[in-house]
Amino acid sequence: MNNYHADLVYLDLIERILKEGTKKTDRTGTGTLSLLGHQMRFDLAKGFPLLTTKKVPIKAIIHELLWFLNGDSNLKYLADNNVHIWDEWPYKAYLIKNNITVPKTGSDEWNTGIKEFIEKIKTDENFAKDYGNLGPIYGYQWRNWPTPNGQHIDQIKNVIEQIKNTPDSRRLIVSAWNVADIDEMAKAGLPPCHCLFQFYVADGKLSCQLYQRSCDTFLGVPFNIASYALLVMIIAQVTGLELGEFVWTGGDVHLYTNHLEQADLQLARKNDIRPMPKMTINPDKKNIEDFTIDDFELTNYNPHDAIKAPIAV
Repeated sequence: MNNYHADLVYLDLIERILKEGTKKTDRTGTGTLSLLGHQMRFDLAKGFPLLTTKKVPIKAIIHELLWFLNGDSNLKYLADNNVHIWDEWPYKAYLIKNNITVPKTGSDEWNTGIKEFIEKIKTDENFAKDYGNLGPIYGYQWRNWPTPNGQHIDQIKNVIEQIKNTPDSRRLIVSAWNVADIDEMAKAGLPPCHCLFQFYVADGKLSCQLYQRSCDTFLGVPFNIASYALLVMIIAQVTGLELGEFVWTGGDVHLYTNHLEQADLQLARKNDIRPMPKMTINPDKKNIEDFTIDDFELTNYNPHDAIKAPIAV
């Protein structure tokens, strides 16, 4: 198997955390094995970096990315499209705001409550407005960064124009880490984990490096790899460039202590890594505003079964 394969690059990180990680406490009370600083590189011309050693739900990844790119920060779009990767935080915030005892995450009471919460988000417009709003998170910062004089900056639109007009610029950056909004983001959502990314153009190819401050390596990082690889593909199509690399740089890179058995199971599949799949995008779409879920097709994806693990909230 070629050493550029996404699974090998990712599993090397898992092995490094298990070998070198330090036991640390964390905000959720779960506990982690953690290390500072790691980098992974993915050549996007050699295949789409969606892991094969466990099934990763690509439709959820695409919907979340479109949600960000549309500047949306309300849970309703995701709920309507059966994407549940953000449900836990606004549900917990709803319970706290209404002085309702927060049940143990993953318990029957939690699971029943969160299903009722999401159904209400889908069906009650006022409820969705009040409790589906995750605050000024990714999509808001990407497309509507607020300025001190009351204006808003569309970072995505700006960076596309910069790539087209000044491709050698060292300022092709989009940031979600707006210090003034961090506390507001944390009320019902999360402060940005993948907080800054920089595009780079060379030899007619578009590459991107992401800095991710906090990295849930088992559950979150596979999503982040695929999501940003897809973002590079979209921006490359919009700007008329070929595909280069996606470079993932992690800050606090960790495995939660209740994900260790799952990590071992995934590592056991290292000798049965399948070929990377292919992602194609509707070539007729040239405007960042026009993409829909139907414009993306994943082929030749033959992964191992999914591996479930509890999410730390």
